[in-house]
Amino acid sequence: MSETTPVKQQTTGAYFGQAVASFGIAMAAVTLGIYFLDADAWVRAFLAIGVLYLVTSCFTLAKVVRDRQEAGQLVSRVDQARLEKILAEHDPFQKL
Repeated sequence: MSETTPVKQQTTGAYFGQAVASFGIAMAAVTLGIYFLDADAWVRAFLAIGVLYLVTSCFTLAKVVRDRQEAGQLVSRVDQARLEKILAEHDPFQKL
């Protein structure tokens, strides 16, 4: 059976840093926008709760999508290993 290469990380440190910075800036901008909004406190609180719910939902969705993708890669690697084992054990000149 041939050696399989490990799954490589596909993102760089710079990409990760940019994503974190982008999230931080967006969250700060929305927080400041809600804080300085010319509305009653209950309206600002409602918007803040809505934003928090949206952010947690996005994190959950991203995790679910990542988990499904990783599971698909694992199944694909297991299937590939099985196929390689079958091909390695197959002797085309063996009598049936």
